[in-house]
Amino acid sequence: MNLKILITGGAGFIGSHLTESYLKKGHFVYIIDDLSTGSLDNIKPLTEHPEYKDRLSVTVDTILNTDTMLELVGTCDRVIHLAAAVGVRHILDNPLMSLTTNLRGTGIVLELCNKFRKKVMMASSSEVYGKHDHAPLTESDDTVFGSVHNWRWSYGATKLVDEFTALAYYKENQLPVVIVRLFNTVGPRQTGEYGMVVPRLVHQALRNDVITVYGDGTQTRTFTHVRDVVECIERLLEVPEAVGQVFNIGGREEISIRALAERIVKLTGSHSEIKLLPYEDVYPTDFEDMKRRVPSTEKLRKVIGMAPETDLDTILAEVISYCRSEM
Repeated sequence: MNLKILITGGAGFIGSHLTESYLKKGHFVYIIDDLSTGSLDNIKPLTEHPEYKDRLSVTVDTILNTDTMLELVGTCDRVIHLAAAVGVRHILDNPLMSLTTNLRGTGIVLELCNKFRKKVMMASSSEVYGKHDHAPLTESDDTVFGSVHNWRWSYGATKLVDEFTALAYYKENQLPVVIVRLFNTVGPRQTGEYGMVVPRLVHQALRNDVITVYGDGTQTRTFTHVRDVVECIERLLEVPEAVGQVFNIGGREEISIRALAERIVKLTGSHSEIKLLPYEDVYPTDFEDMKRRVPSTEKLRKVIGMAPETDLDTILAEVISYCRSEM
């Protein structure tokens, strides 16, 4: 059966890959994006593709426009809610806009999905775990945020409220909602403009510029290929057992940011020097980082029979190839 899929933030990095995947499978895709961090360039090949263009509808508007959202949600069979303020730098520079988009925008999406009884997938973030240092992080772990004066935590706090709101709709109204917590998704089309570490380091390496690692470089992360994220989201949307649940979607290889920079230098053949920059030279004084962020994906694997497996070298090779093609 060909479905009508609404993707908020569909011109963004992850949204454009989801759009492409659903179009390849023969479905109809409706996108709404205000282009604050997304780009029409991400979906231009799709809008011009002879087999896709008649099954793709693009609306440049904000999800805060209730009238537009009313029509789109009413038209579609499934809703994938990706639209949000993204990137540490963008959030710190635009705190009020970020709060409004993440809280009021999600409220509108959920209210309308409830009105029309549409199944909705809501993208949350590993940021909801806050300052945990232990690993792996499981979906039932407590959240540990820093002071309200550290705006770093505002994004995670809004995403947590979004989760509570979505689960309240499920508990009170039986709205079919699925929540995914994404861990550092990377791949082609991602920009380093908003603080995304992998494309930023790759571009610096390809230009033989100084590679800037923030802090002492010992903070660790895992990275997930966007292709794996797309497959997990699509599977979760169609599995009844996923409704009313929260799932981590993240990679399996933990690496320090310093070691990540060193690996990128090696893979690109760069002559770049790696330089450590104190956080205060990069971010406002109200910034705080977490030392470690590693997901457990046992719950995800149990429900859909898979979890992200693409290794880091493969991920980096694809990002490097893409960045080279864009230079």
